Amino acid sequence: MKSALITLVAAIILGGAGFYAWKAFSPEPQPSAPVVVEETRNTYATSTYSVKYPGNFILNAPFAYGAFGPKKPIYGVKFIIPSTVATGTNLSADSGVSVEQLPRAKNCTGDIYLLASVTAYEVIENGTEYSFASSTGAAAGNLYEEQVYALATSSPCTAVRYFIHSTNIGNYPAGMVREFDRAALLSTFDKIRQSLVSGM
Repeated sequence: MKSALITLVAAIILGGAGFYAWKAFSPEPQPSAPVVVEETRNTYATSTYSVKYPGNFILNAPFAYGAFGPKKPIYGVKFIIPSTVATGTNLSADSGVSVEQLPRAKNCTGDIYLLASVTAYEVIENGTEYSFASSTGAAAGNLYEEQVYALATSSPCTAVRYFIHSTNIGNYPAGMVREFDRAALLSTFDKIRQSLVSGM
């Protein structure tokens, strides 16, 4: 009887120690990484539009979107997220917002800016009419999301592209990286798009 009691107490102690060790060495779930951008706004302007972007974003001008191949680039300007936004997360540092133009477009719709076969639809926001289209893709653990807001009545046809490149969070050991804050990133991108003034 006494030996059975000793065995039971030992099992309880060992079980408690094992649970403590598991808790101590198991990584805590990581919250979404915040998107920190400067409130300071820089202005980029051409003869046909102007747009404002956060002061810590990287300006890439001129920019050529090359998904259609080297013979059919779409030209514009890109505002790339600061590396600090991507560091420690599954977001890639080439993500950003671009303003692009297709001067020969007969109809200014979002789908003509995407290689994927997608359908554009009308979006009206704060009195501005957009033709919106989006596509997603994946390759070798990378995820690619594009959202295009074409200014339906602009001439030349002007569009804002969101490019979000991330990696599959499930491919990392637990706790190694944090999932990026997609909602905050889209909110930042929205502010850039909403600052666009076309038809200057």
